[in-house]
Amino acid sequence: MQFEQLPTPCFVVDEALIEKNLKILNGVMQRTGAKIVLAQKAFSMTAMYPLIGEYLSGATASGLYEARLGHEEMGKENHVFAPAYREEEMDEIISICDHIIFNSFSQLAKFKDKALQAGRKVGLRVNPECSTQEGHEIYDPCSPGSRFGAKQEDFRAELLEGVSGLHFHTLCQQNSDDLETTLNAVVEKFGQWLPQMEWINFGGGHHITREDYDIPRLEACIKRMQNDYGLEVYLEPGEAVALNAGFLVTSVLDFHKNGMDIAILDTSATCHMPDVLEMPYRPPLIGSGEVGEKPHLYRLGGQTCLSGDVIGDYSFDEPLKEGDRLVFEDMAIYSMVKTNTFNGMPLPAIAVKRKDGDCEVVREFGYQDFKMRLA
Repeated sequence: MQFEQLPTPCFVVDEALIEKNLKILNGVMQRTGAKIVLAQKAFSMTAMYPLIGEYLSGATASGLYEARLGHEEMGKENHVFAPAYREEEMDEIISICDHIIFNSFSQLAKFKDKALQAGRKVGLRVNPECSTQEGHEIYDPCSPGSRFGAKQEDFRAELLEGVSGLHFHTLCQQNSDDLETTLNAVVEKFGQWLPQMEWINFGGGHHITREDYDIPRLEACIKRMQNDYGLEVYLEPGEAVALNAGFLVTSVLDFHKNGMDIAILDTSATCHMPDVLEMPYRPPLIGSGEVGEKPHLYRLGGQTCLSGDVIGDYSFDEPLKEGDRLVFEDMAIYSMVKTNTFNGMPLPAIAVKRKDGDCEVVREFGYQDFKMRLA
């Protein structure tokens, strides 16, 4: 199947672009000895797991279901962190996860012994109280009132026995200068406990595969922990694995005019690309321009009843026509994992563009996928 023959709406993940990112990440691993695992919360397309497993050390999860996915589909190192664990799920989590990271000393006290008895590595998430983000408190684990990680004042040395590593995750789509700043805070606040640890996990949010990312600075941060404390270093990026490697193909259904030209698409911001509204941001669209850049301006919106179901304003060289196909870029990350069926919107198909250029639809959805989520 050719790209132009794909149904719409459809997520398309480019195998060659995924591999390009993986080679960059694997290069960091080879040069430093660090281990990098896929954060499934950003990208959990299992059709790509065999390829990802060729280059990375495994996967990390945010709960039982993602942990099962990593265990069943990746079959390598399997890490998990959650703000709190359900007691009835812990036996299964312990049976399938190598690293189990707890958010608090109360969770450590409750579950640590059981995990250690099963031979699992136990970690504690820390909060270095060092915000490096601007304007996105929703994505800042160090913001006031954050529910993530033990602060320095919370530490209970008597419960650290058996804890082999510390974990921090404070970044979101950031460069390694922010990692370096955060690492300084981690050492300042928790350095006294690092000599008794075996490993440290830098979490995610590292945009390692972005063109302007400072990889040498990242590697210096890794080597600092290795040289100063003898620690094994883990990183768990999600976005960096599939950054700029996916597309959302959609079709123009109709037009409306209300002070400006409006095009109604067969996709939806609220259902298929919710980060557009949550972040918010304006996703790149192939062949389009900014407002005023090209002669024909349209507001692109979805089919749902939500008035704010708007993707953004885009300009074009030629007027749009019914049936035109539009291709949004960088749609592999935090898109497929967040889709929903509000208003009964069909979920986009999922396809892979193979290295030879052929496309293969690997999953399609229908009415039953909507119905099964309701009672």
